[in-house]
Amino acid sequence: MKKKKLSFISCICWGILVLALTGCGSSGENADADGNREETRPVIVNDLMNTAIFADSGLRTFEVTSEDLHDGVWDSIITNTDNGSNVSPQLSWEAVPEAGCYVIYMVDTSAGNWIHWKSNNVTETSLPQGWAPEGEYIGPYPPSGTHDYKIYVVAIKEPVERAKGAFNSTNEKFKSNVMSLDAPTEGASGNILAYGEIVGAYTHGE
Repeated sequence: MKKKKLSFISCICWGILVLALTGCGSSGENADADGNREETRPVIVNDLMNTAIFADSGLRTFEVTSEDLHDGVWDSIITNTDNGSNVSPQLSWEAVPEAGCYVIYMVDTSAGNWIHWKSNNVTETSLPQGWAPEGEYIGPYPPSGTHDYKIYVVAIKEPVERAKGAFNSTNEKFKSNVMSLDAPTEGASGNILAYGEIVGAYTHGE
């Protein structure tokens, strides 16, 4: 009798363990608006941004600075919140030799590469606060917690017709979109000369 009771208890424990390991039978998928299935991932985890965009590229780098970034935190004025004015941050960098222009991206790396700023064919190297037009910039507005917002400035030889990536939306292909600047026309490459980056955080409610 004791052996049967122990066996029954063992089966229950084993069943619980199996369910825990398999996620209680969950497929780990969600359906989008079109009914397509896609793997569920926590928004805070971003595989693309954890992989350096320019890793092993051998590209030159340059420093990007902003008067609206203090101690690693963006000033509220650049945000699209009750405490902000929804204006693009001030940016400065040294001119890159042979660069015809620059492309600027600002992404929320904590929210699936959500693009907050996308300007292409920029010729200035010092942008005042509020430089970006409304259609190219929307300030940080984290729904909760603290999010990181990274700005990339990419120096390119020749202008591009457009910088790829969905504005004010998540971008799973952000890395490939940025790297497409290197080959604006079929068969060409080497258009990216150098890049700079700057990152800051902003917390909901601040």
